[in-house]
Amino acid sequence: MKSAVETLNPTRVRLSIEVPFEELKDSLDAAYKKINQQVTVKGFRKGKIPARVIDQRFGRGAVLEEAVNDALPKFYTEAVNEAEIDVLGQPEVDITELKDGETLNFTAEVDVRPTIEIPDYSGIEVEVDAVEVTDEDIEKSVEQLRERFASTSPVERAAEDGDVVTIDLEAKVDGEVLEDGVASGVSYTIGSGELLDGIDDAVKGLEAGGEATFTSELKGGSAAGKEAEVTVKVTQVAARELPALDDEFAQLASEFDTLEELRADSRKRLENMKQYDQATQAQERVLEKLLELVEVPVPEKLLEDEINTRKHNLEHHQLGQMGLDLEKYLEIQGKTAEEFDTETKDAAVKGIKTQFVLDELVKREKLNVNQEELTEHLMRRAASSGMSPDQFAQAVVEGGQVPLLVGEVARGKALAVVVEAATVKDTNGEVIDLDDDEDETAETVQAASEETPAEDKTEDTAEGKTEA
Repeated sequence: MKSAVETLNPTRVRLSIEVPFEELKDSLDAAYKKINQQVTVKGFRKGKIPARVIDQRFGRGAVLEEAVNDALPKFYTEAVNEAEIDVLGQPEVDITELKDGETLNFTAEVDVRPTIEIPDYSGIEVEVDAVEVTDEDIEKSVEQLRERFASTSPVERAAEDGDVVTIDLEAKVDGEVLEDGVASGVSYTIGSGELLDGIDDAVKGLEAGGEATFTSELKGGSAAGKEAEVTVKVTQVAARELPALDDEFAQLASEFDTLEELRADSRKRLENMKQYDQATQAQERVLEKLLELVEVPVPEKLLEDEINTRKHNLEHHQLGQMGLDLEKYLEIQGKTAEEFDTETKDAAVKGIKTQFVLDELVKREKLNVNQEELTEHLMRRAASSGMSPDQFAQAVVEGGQVPLLVGEVARGKALAVVVEAATVKDTNGEVIDLDDDEDETAETVQAASEETPAEDKTEDTAEGKTEA
């Protein structure tokens, strides 16, 4: 076999491959054997039909077609390995010449990973938010904890803001009660915004036994997005009572003996959270600066596939679970289809560039992933997916996704190298010495690679991602 490579552009090549006919012998033998098992010829036992009879009865062309289909992947792979090119996706194959007994010539056009030059990145400087925890932040945190330990008691008066009401609901569309539009004994806190728009105004002022009707757009169910006439009946009004802010509350709500100790712990936790947010912000901004420094050509076919994957995941995973279609989602977002397409393309380009640049850094810095790093990353991914580590690991192995996880960790380590070399200052002008958690950095890389326009208002459940 002989092969030659022609560069069509920085991300696509054409392989021209010549195969002497004798190198097709194994594939021809396999073709005759396969046809033998599929056909019946009178006078011959199944599987024992001579090759000349198969040629006569079914045509030599059918045999050659089967043999070539069997041989092409092998010769294509040999040519790719011989040329030492890093291919992306499936090739477009064209048989240019097939002479029985003489030669097989074909071409294969395929996207390839572009050559990337990583410049000096040690001069990168970014600014991040300062870690500041105010007394107001602490009081808000303690108040949220206090809310969790609130108790309720029935009252004989009209419902007010903050009360917990027990209600029955019935929704009608076009005068017809929906099959999934009836609910009884629903507990709702007035002002929480957890149910339908307009329900707060409808139930405020009602006592137990009172009812009201209002119009609201349904957020889910069989008539999601439609205007419905909703009847709500209050069966009970209960007032919420917050526990007193004292040492007794601290002992009830935590492992601490005093309220002062509880507040001190709240300060420490808030500082840790803000430090985590600060580190994530630094990683994201350093990555943005790095991508600005590097010229990265993006393969058209890979970009097209990535855009389609993101749109599919949004429509059939994220929005489907919320009972929305794309048109309704765009209406809620206040975006046009053109704006959505532009955002999706920009996010896809960023994801592909992120992987290309960090993969190049992984090679340049000779970064490896050990079992401990992979296990730690797997456990974090399992926790974020709501699965046990064993369940997640089984799903990863069965889905052949281990290389994907290894790639995420390796890219995280590559970004950590860049962050360590960068200068990070907070808004107060103080230089921040980040103690980089490489697995945390891997999560930043993963988020950048998977970012979609839906992330600001929908939960990211998409599983599809570029693994270039």
